[in-house]
Amino acid sequence: MSNRAIELLLPQKIVLLLIDVQKGFDDPLWGERNNPQAEENIARLLERWRKTGRPVFHVQHLSQLPLSPLNPGHPGHELKDMAKPAEGEPLFQKHVNSAFIGTKLEEKLHEVGCEALIITGLTTPHCVSTTARMAGNLGFRTFVVSDATAAFALTGHDGRRYSAEEIHSVTLATLHEEFATIVDTETLLGGVR
Repeated sequence: MSNRAIELLLPQKIVLLLIDVQKGFDDPLWGERNNPQAEENIARLLERWRKTGRPVFHVQHLSQLPLSPLNPGHPGHELKDMAKPAEGEPLFQKHVNSAFIGTKLEEKLHEVGCEALIITGLTTPHCVSTTARMAGNLGFRTFVVSDATAAFALTGHDGRRYSAEEIHSVTLATLHEEFATIVDTETLLGGVR
């Protein structure tokens, strides 16, 4: 898709949603990860959104598992410095994968007149994917930023190990043109004036 085509698709009331950009995801217990530049790309998108006055929403996962790095009793539950909300940017706290469950996200998107939703954050097969699927089902024009999201390697039910890149790519493939449009950071930056 050309930058001009993307520009035509990106209205002023397009919400940038940062999902679970939290310190706990730096814990080595998660294992192999792809897209080490994801946070840098999120920061670039965040800067452009703020500069152009478009709405930015933040999501924070508060795990109820006592040993999780994302549990409120652990410092890892905190948002990374580059992803902390600025004044007036709402923060939605959740306990499950979808940012819509148990929060006022849908209500707030309607309140600001959201014309499209750009999803970034962690992790691609879990909270990013679940939120994108629900956003699509709720009727929001949804985009997921391929290089501003990331995944960790996983082991399947049969013991097969899947690399972080495999998990990431297959997850994006299951979303594309069904629940969301998959784009990259450069394309979006080229389309947001």
